[in-house]
Amino acid sequence: MANDTKNRMPMRELPAAQRAQCFSEVALGYDAQQAMTEAGRCLRCPRPLCVGGCPVAVDIPGFITAVAKGDFAKAYAVVHASNSLPAVCGRVCPQETQCEQRCVMGKRGKPVAIGNLERFVADWHLGNEGRENPTPLPSNGKQVAVVGAGPAGLTCAGALRQLGYEVTVFEALHRPGGVLTYGIPEFRLPKALVAAEVAQLQELGVALELNAVVGRTVLIDELLAEGYGAIFVGSGAGLPQFLGIPGEDLNGVYSANEFLTRLNLMGAYREDSLTPVKRGQHVAVIGGGNVAMDAARCALRLGARVTVVYRRTLEDMPAREEEIRHAIEEGVAFETLSAPEEILGQGGWVSGLCVSPMRLGEPDATGRRRPEPSGEPSREIACDQVILAIGSSPNPLIASVTEGLKTNVKGCLIIDEHGMTAREAVYAGGDAVTGAATVILAMGAGRDAAAAIHARLSGQE
Repeated sequence: MANDTKNRMPMRELPAAQRAQCFSEVALGYDAQQAMTEAGRCLRCPRPLCVGGCPVAVDIPGFITAVAKGDFAKAYAVVHASNSLPAVCGRVCPQETQCEQRCVMGKRGKPVAIGNLERFVADWHLGNEGRENPTPLPSNGKQVAVVGAGPAGLTCAGALRQLGYEVTVFEALHRPGGVLTYGIPEFRLPKALVAAEVAQLQELGVALELNAVVGRTVLIDELLAEGYGAIFVGSGAGLPQFLGIPGEDLNGVYSANEFLTRLNLMGAYREDSLTPVKRGQHVAVIGGGNVAMDAARCALRLGARVTVVYRRTLEDMPAREEEIRHAIEEGVAFETLSAPEEILGQGGWVSGLCVSPMRLGEPDATGRRRPEPSGEPSREIACDQVILAIGSSPNPLIASVTEGLKTNVKGCLIIDEHGMTAREAVYAGGDAVTGAATVILAMGAGRDAAAAIHARLSGQE
């Protein structure tokens, strides 16, 4: 097909008015013809810059070439060789700042829709009744334990299993997936897809132990004593942060972590759910990242009027452009250049949010202009629920009960250039090391740790 430097194939979406009333997936994906047409835009660069923008180094031109030819089975095989969770990554990875940002087509017009094509290939595979099921690999007799069934842990487990290791994943919650399950809403990432991706890893031979809280039900030292040759800690960053302002202890105040966990993991948005969640009339969400957008759009679907409060401008928000656009289309309001001062209450319940008007001053160490008080008087936003989405950090449990593990001032595990912690044979990666980041970066860390573990246990270090 002829390359088109201007017209990128748009993704089909549910209409805003319809999706704001339900938790059905917003983006509907490509059909086969749309995928082949979009793949035809790829230039097949001799030195593909896009691959360098992918944290797991997917052979992007290789799989796109297969899509353009209609060979979807080959396309999936190419993607899955580097990415064990392609249906997930095609939906939630920030391709616009990674692979697509480096696409040469973007210099002439719109970059190739790499993420949309990855999603199509993964969905085609999962929906193809004639697909080949993974064959469990023969064991090399060596055992590795993985802590956490999130993106980093699952990727590490899959990579090691493909090398013949006997891998057991220990997950604290009653369902695998980590942030994919408890954090990202159904309308962005259907949980059935997460379960299907995990099931494929289990078919390869990865063992999964749920309700296993490493640091409580079993210790790192006990796992090593049981014969595991190495341990990978991918326990994520599920500890919510707070502002420390008056009123945070009022009824009706949620951390985004708790709010989203109740909805996504426990299904509290369903009428038949046994898990309670407050359905506010007017909800204020504090923050400007993807988690803030998720919380805001969830609250909207529960029937609330929603206002996102952010201390910088809309253009400065770290959330993906697509998520901000979807929130605006669905009816979320934005109160920018506003810093929360106090959560107001009446009778022990939230009654409002007091904010201080801000302006942007000189750039900070990251180059972003620092918000500072504008000098205008504070104002009140009427609300009966406040959701704090200002970041999260690693849970300190494992480090606190494992002798020798070292953390930085933010509570993140410290690792060397090979991904190993200060404890011999104990590796770590993902949000437990970096703090809250992206799914694909966590997966890249899991893949790199698997390579380092293999080098150690096979004597190739």
